[in-house]
Amino acid sequence: MTRRERNCAYVTSVPLTADSLPDDVATLKAMLIAADAARLAAEAEAKARALLIEQMKFTIAKLRHEQYGQSSERSAVLEQFELQLADLEEDASEAEAQAQMAAVAAARAKIEVQGFQRKRPMRRPLPEHLPRERVVHPAPTACPCCGGSTLRKIGEDVTETLEHVPAQWKVIQHVREKFSCRSCETIAQTPAPSHPIARGRAGPFLLAHILFCKYGLHLPLTRQSATYAREGVELDVSTLADWVGVAAATLMPLVKAIRSHVFAAERIHADDTTVPVLAKGKCRTGRLWTYVRDDRPFAGTAAPAAAFFYSADRGGVHPDAHLSTYAGLMQADAYAGFNCLYEAGRKPGPIVEAMCWAHARRKFFDLARLNKAPIAIEAVERIDAVFAIERDINGKPPPERRRVRNEHSRLLVTELETWLRKQRAKLSASNQEGVSKNV
Repeated sequence: MTRRERNCAYVTSVPLTADSLPDDVATLKAMLIAADAARLAAEAEAKARALLIEQMKFTIAKLRHEQYGQSSERSAVLEQFELQLADLEEDASEAEAQAQMAAVAAARAKIEVQGFQRKRPMRRPLPEHLPRERVVHPAPTACPCCGGSTLRKIGEDVTETLEHVPAQWKVIQHVREKFSCRSCETIAQTPAPSHPIARGRAGPFLLAHILFCKYGLHLPLTRQSATYAREGVELDVSTLADWVGVAAATLMPLVKAIRSHVFAAERIHADDTTVPVLAKGKCRTGRLWTYVRDDRPFAGTAAPAAAFFYSADRGGVHPDAHLSTYAGLMQADAYAGFNCLYEAGRKPGPIVEAMCWAHARRKFFDLARLNKAPIAIEAVERIDAVFAIERDINGKPPPERRRVRNEHSRLLVTELETWLRKQRAKLSASNQEGVSKNV
């Protein structure tokens, strides 16, 4: 018999009653000893599960902080750990519920068995923005003690539960009435409303939901089609693919407007990240390039925006094509593919390179967190001192930011450079080469 079968048999057993208890004192003692042994075993199992859950959470948190390495392998390990953690938490909750049910059965049998309670974190409050629906249960009409009917309300207890309302499908009928003129017999009718897809049967909210599920939740159209079929709406994959293609073409002017807005800025931020791409037989890795315009730290009034581009690899030809019309300041990492953008003879003009402090700090932070390296710890502390000044001047106009930086940040950065060069000189030639590649 498996553990789950034993638990089910234990929970569904008939509760003991006073009539079913034996009269023999020795037998009763044996039953109490067995119950106490079962309780100790349940507590030990619960503690072991709680410890394993905490270890699993720590491992997951560690993997989430990893920034480099084989991302495909790291993602697979992380997903496996998350699945195991979910199973462990389900088993722990099941064991706790079974222990509570066993305690109720023991109380009915008048046998005192000390229970245990697994420590759980405090519950998060339910979101305040969700609508509330009051379900008032019927109040008693008579006093349960004396039977009197003179009851008056002195308060109420409110217990909140989170509920989910399933998605609802509906068909909207656009009715255009026709009218005939009694004088000239001319027929008058309201023009047909505009639809996202010409002669299409998909409404704007449905199209938005399909696009969000595909690109936001990474749900393939095959899985969406199967989900909709279970809900009673048959939508073929080919139909969904047609809708996605037409919607992409319809939204392209908006995409171009966002890109024009981003590349019209005086300064932008550039970065790329890996993205898994479904392929036949396996999953391959593509690249997602992001260019961000955000003038809010400089007290700018332009709306922040981000432009995204996809490529199958990380070749330098891709950012060169993306930024073919841009000239200005660009904050990015030390990716070699950006080097051609910084050339003086570039058309329509050179891009001014602004190295990213966050990328420079990341390597030191990893060494400080994982290896507790003293040099890395001090480097992080020195860089964080500069970050603290930046947080104070965030949103201030450029002249104010420049003044504060000259008064406070300049000295810290100069001392940091001197200290880094001094520490680097203490390293061996091989270590210096490794530092140059990694930092």
